[in-house]
Amino acid sequence: MTQPTLTLYGTPTSGHTHRVEALLVLLELPYVYIEAPAKVRATETFRKLNPLGQIPVLVDQERVFCDSGAIMIYLVQKYAPDSGWLPTEPAEAAQVYRWLFIAAGELRYGPAQARGIRQLGWAGEHVTASEIATRLLRFMEQHLAGRSFLALDHPTLADLACYGYIAHAPEGGISLEAYPNIRGWLKNVEALPNFKLMPDLPIP
Repeated sequence: MTQPTLTLYGTPTSGHTHRVEALLVLLELPYVYIEAPAKVRATETFRKLNPLGQIPVLVDQERVFCDSGAIMIYLVQKYAPDSGWLPTEPAEAAQVYRWLFIAAGELRYGPAQARGIRQLGWAGEHVTASEIATRLLRFMEQHLAGRSFLALDHPTLADLACYGYIAHAPEGGISLEAYPNIRGWLKNVEALPNFKLMPDLPIP
């Protein structure tokens, strides 16, 4: 297979960017990384790639893909369809998609939002984000009882989608001390060969 020419726009401490970059590394796909902080995302050049001004953005040849979940699905389906990261069997695929939707919902508005408020100046109520985070973490802790990974008995896109903002929840004032199953799951993800860690921010 011809090696892809991939360009990823993002920032190192973005969980959305991290999940895509981690997948690129795990799939051993060569890529160019371009850092795109807020001032870059406000430029006309970037807005031509993504009019919403959001990261990550992936460019593959002349095609542009936005939204981390959509990008991960594209990468697996195009470059690693038999890898197991996104099963084709409907029931198994549904389990993975469930967590992609949770990543865009409760995870985004819970742990990610709390971290953004504390660390990155996002607007919003930290108390509300903390309440959403607590409900999600309690659910995940129960779900992970007796499990090594979120969706299936092997790593999938579900794990990559949820890892970053859960692993870095303490940076938003959300403790993981009461959740041993979640901490064990995080270690399982981090133990994947060549797994790329997400940079830390100071814990408040």
